[in-house]
Formats: sequence, C-alpha cells, structure tokens
Amino acid sequence: MGVSSIGTKQLSSVVIRFAGDSGDGMQLAGDRFTGETAFFGNDLSTRRDIPAEIRAPAGTLAGVSSFQLHFADHEVQTAGDEPDVLVAMNPAALKANLGDLAVGAEIIVDSDQFKRRSLRKVGYESNPIEDGSLDSYRLHAVPLTSITLEALRGFPISNKDAERAKNMFALGLLCWMYDRPTSSTIEYLRRRFGKHAEIADANIVAFRAGYAFGDTTEMFATRYEVRPARLPEGRYRNVSGNLALCYGLLAGTEQAGIPLFLGAYPITPASDLLHELAHHKARGVRTFQAEDEIAGIAAAIGASFGGHLGVTSTSGPGMSLKAEALGLAVALELPLVVCNVQRAGPSTGMPTKTEQADLMQAMFGRNGESPVPVLAPRSPSDCFDVAVEAVRIATKYRTPVVILSDAHLANGSEPWRLPNLNHLPDMQVRFATELNHGGEFWPYLRDLDTLARPWTVPGTPGLEHRIGGLEKLDGRGTISSDPDNHETMVRVRAARIAGIAADMQPLEIDDPGNRAEVLVLGWGSTYGSIGSAVRAVRERGGNVAQAHLRHLNPFPANTAEVLGRYRTVLIPELNLGQLITLIKASFDVHAVGYNRVRGLPFTSVELAGQIEELI
Repeated sequence: MGVSSIGTKQLSSVVIRFAGDSGDGMQLAGDRFTGETAFFGNDLSTRRDIPAEIRAPAGTLAGVSSFQLHFADHEVQTAGDEPDVLVAMNPAALKANLGDLAVGAEIIVDSDQFKRRSLRKVGYESNPIEDGSLDSYRLHAVPLTSITLEALRGFPISNKDAERAKNMFALGLLCWMYDRPTSSTIEYLRRRFGKHAEIADANIVAFRAGYAFGDTTEMFATRYEVRPARLPEGRYRNVSGNLALCYGLLAGTEQAGIPLFLGAYPITPASDLLHELAHHKARGVRTFQAEDEIAGIAAAIGASFGGHLGVTSTSGPGMSLKAEALGLAVALELPLVVCNVQRAGPSTGMPTKTEQADLMQAMFGRNGESPVPVLAPRSPSDCFDVAVEAVRIATKYRTPVVILSDAHLANGSEPWRLPNLNHLPDMQVRFATELNHGGEFWPYLRDLDTLARPWTVPGTPGLEHRIGGLEKLDGRGTISSDPDNHETMVRVRAARIAGIAADMQPLEIDDPGNRAEVLVLGWGSTYGSIGSAVRAVRERGGNVAQAHLRHLNPFPANTAEVLGRYRTVLIPELNLGQLITLIKASFDVHAVGYNRVRGLPFTSVELAGQIEELI
C-alpha cells in the first residue's frame, strides 16, 4: 500500500471506539485493529460492549454493539474513558455513544445510513451530520456503504455480502489514519473465509479500498503516529481473559501432573472456556457439555474423584444452580475449580454486561458451614496466574476453589508476556497408594500441615472407600451423625481453608514515599480503573496508596496490618458494597465504599474524584 504525503502528528495514546448495529461486524473490525496494534508493539487494552438481547431490532439503541481500544506508547491500564475517535455505522450508534465523547473528538459516520427512517427510529428530529449539532467535534461523513458497494461491483457475491464488507472498509481507513500494519488482517481474512474465496477476496478489496480512500482523499488532513511501547523484554501475544484462564488451567494441571476435565453448560460470558478447552484433546483435556449446570459440576466432581482436576465454568444464574453440588464437593474434600465469569444480575440480568455482585454468593451461597477459597484476577493476562494459583490450592488442600472473573475481563484483551514455565510452582500431585493407619486406609486421616485428606484413585488395591454428602467420622470417613464429631469436622474444614493464608503471597501496597493517609482497596477487574485514577491523583500532587486483593477468602495474612496503616480505606466495587461488608466484619478500619451497578466498568475520572474528596 502506498505511503501518504499528508502530514503526520505524533500522539502518546489514542482511544478508538467502533460502534454499529450488532450485524455490522464491529467486534471483528475492533479485534483486527487490536491485532495489528499488538503486532506494531503498542501497549493496549480493549473493552467490548455487546447487546444483552440475542438479536435486538436493527438500527435501534438496544442493538448497538461497540468495541473500544486504548493503545499507547506507554503502559495502559484501562480501555480508556473518553474515545478520541468514534466510528458510528448508523444513527443509533452515534446517539448511543455521543455522550461519552469529549469536545473536539473525531467522529467518522457512514453517511449512507443517516436517512429519515433510521433517524426517526432513534428519535432524531433532524439529521445531526447536517444540522450543526456536531460542530464541536471533528466530523467526517463518509458514504461507507456506497463506496464499498462500488469497490465490489462485479464480484460474484450477493449485494448483502458486499454491504457487510463495509466494516473492512472502515477498518482500512482507520489503519491508514493510525499507520497500522495491514498484513496480518489480510492473512486473517484469507484464513477466516478459507472455504469461500470470493468472500475473502471481497473483504480484502474493501479493506484496501478503505486504506486507499484515506490515502487519496483530502477529507483527512492528518495521519497519527503512536510509537511502540517500551515493554519488559520477552515474547508477547494478545490475550483475552477467558483465553488466559484456559491457558492457566492447562499450565496448572501440567504442573500438577494430572489431566484436566471440564464439565460445563454453555452460558454467556463463560462459554468461551468450553469452546477453547475443547480444542486441547491432544493435551489430555476432556470436555463435557452437560445438559444443565448441575450435571456440569457433578461430572467435574466425579472426575476429581477419579484423579483428574475437575473444573466447571458458569456465569450468573448458573452459579446458583451449582450451589448444592459445590457443598457436596466441600464435604467430599476433593479438588475442584469453579470459574464464575460474573455478569450483571440478578436472575438472567444483563448477560453481556459486567458486575462484581457474586462475591457474597461465592463466600456463603451454600447450606451449612462450607467455606471455600475465593480468588479474583485483576486483568485479562492475570487470569492465567490466578488459574494456576487456583489449581495449586485445590490440589494441595483438597478443596473446591472459586475464581471470580467477570465479563469485562473475559472479553477484554491486552498484551501478555509469555511466562517461563520453569518459573511456575511445583505442584506435582502424589496420590495415596498405601495403607495409612496400621492395616487400614483412613480416607479422612489428615496431613498435619495442610489438614488435607489423602487423595487416591478408585481401584487402588486396599484403598477402597466410600464418599457421599453425609457427614464423615473424623479420620475413618465412615458415616457419622455424632454431634461432637460433626462439630469437629466443621471446625477442621474451616481451619483447613483459613490455614491457606499462611501459604500465599502477602497483600502488596503501592504507596510511594509512605505519606498517604488514604488507601484505595479493590478486587477483580477494577484494578485498571483504580490504578489509572491513583496515578492521575498523584500527578496532581495527591498522596494516595493502592492495594488490590487477589485472595478474597481467606484474606492475606497481613491484611489487618496493611489496612491499619491508613486513616481511610476507599473500596470501589461494581456492586452495592459486598467487599466492604466483609472488610468491616473482619477488621477495625474506617472504610468508605464507592459503588456502581450500571453494567459498565468504572472510569478513572470518577474514581479520581472520589479519591480527592477523601485525601
């Protein structure tokens, strides 16, 4: 492709949002732009906003889908607050996203779609690209549809398929504007439409036409350059949270020396875990698409009994259905990893939107005293490390472990430095193979350090034993309703989980100069927003500390000491105050909550304002 003679402006970071009807291919365009940007070497973070309805009416506000990308020549922690560029494929996309733009932002619209019927469908009384209402922005009205159709005239494809390629025209134009590489997108299109060469060729022509349009028209006076970021040395790839979670489970079971079994029922946004792990049969992974959530977790428990690492994945109401079987896993004291990719609730709620409202359910959503470790990743790439940690804890302590990811992490992506597998912990499982109490095998005779019971593969000669949900006699494992024995077993199971605190990394504090009196304490996907807000406050001269919890049950052993250093602890959460309730119940601290439940992540601007009110 040719090199434009138009002037180039240097930028340190850019936020671009692609928005259109859910059939306009905005996720694909955004994903490809992300791929080219990652290949170029920028640091980046992405966020998808997908309609909750399976298929909302075309051209309506409810049907708008968007993909936001923040890329920079330095480290970025979020997908950005205010887009610098909005690509709007129709009036609904413009109206749904205009309120997020700062004055002076660049808007590229498909002018072919701004017709009277489409405008009225979303409540526009006049055409915003003609009535002057967008004068405070840099507006580019480009007839994307008609130019694409003209570029594909004569191709042996339907008019509908040709029109669909307009997303590639828009992508080509953006690649020209921001000097992105193009080769991997062309290769990707050939692979994606490998069985339909005419469709692949049409999309490639549309992509190149968009690039050439920017290069030859006088509509765009400036191109922009964002130089590669200086990242730590290593090999990188772009990874989403769900993909990193799968890779972490694979690496963890590899380190443990046991096969992985996933029992799951498809549900948004956790389904990708089943899709991905089903590709790894060659690594000994077995996947089972169950008829419902209950069967999914029950099969995983059975696999764990048989010597596999049982894993089950779910979201939203699926976690509720797994509650009884999760209690069974607690009683059986078998390893199990439960991946809950949280979404907005209650009930089916908003399936494609994010929320952090399942913390209390993970902690207490079972009958009886049934504590389980709860972990939460803080970024898409951190999902790998959390999955490895979950496997370590589950196999070492013979317990179910709940991972609380969420939709924002699952669908977001960022560069991931490939880990050195030699640096992963040694988690080799050693199954019981011999009698352990004189001439008998006692299945609940515990390790004195971990309080974990022996794990033996069924069929091991002489180690036959029964399992089930009824209470066990301490040590022997036979059924027992003795009151004192029940109290002993309840207290031992609780002590086993509490004891994990001594076997995990302490809570780290980011407090340069140790002058801060306010600590911002977070968990899960709020890490990026909190980090950006803290950095902004510090740049304005404020002193504030930050800490982020990976282990939510048990808390790190130094949590009380850390919280006690600060006058005020601010706890932002995408719920109505679940972590702050646990913190106040456990520690004598002055904690202040900041809570939103809009199905969207925090912006760094709103958090910075909350911090500055407290310091």
